[in-house]
Amino acid sequence: MDIGGNVRNESVQQAGPLVPVCVASDETARAVLQMLRDLGRGAILVRCQGVLVGIFTERDALRVLATEGDLSSPIERYMTRAPVTVRESDSVESAIRKMSSNGYRRLPIVDAEGRPTGVVDVSGIIHWLVAHFPRAIYNLPPVAKVGTQQREGP
Repeated sequence: MDIGGNVRNESVQQAGPLVPVCVASDETARAVLQMLRDLGRGAILVRCQGVLVGIFTERDALRVLATEGDLSSPIERYMTRAPVTVRESDSVESAIRKMSSNGYRRLPIVDAEGRPTGVVDVSGIIHWLVAHFPRAIYNLPPVAKVGTQQREGP
């Protein structure tokens, strides 16, 4: 099977999704920042009554810290509301398209009721690609653009 067939037919569940780390929408920004740091994660999913309502990423954290936001405020004040998601049955191609067209590094995976079940990230997609197409990946030149080793001219 070719690369196009694989990315269209295999679900995001095959791309090594991460277990979602979730918090309630009334959790404080300080607590969520601490979780990001302690868990070494790039994003925390925000739920209200079990349903995904937002995502708080390292980019959001930088924005909060740069503007000296109130860390005792609920995370819903700083999260990205209604994030772009993929369903468990969506293809790897769908995830790649959404990530590349929107500049996202991770997408929450939700079930039919909108409950988070995982997070697919760029790393998982890359590992999936390498596992499925090792000859294509490993045959790429190690350096795409070779620079000169010595100064040119006199």
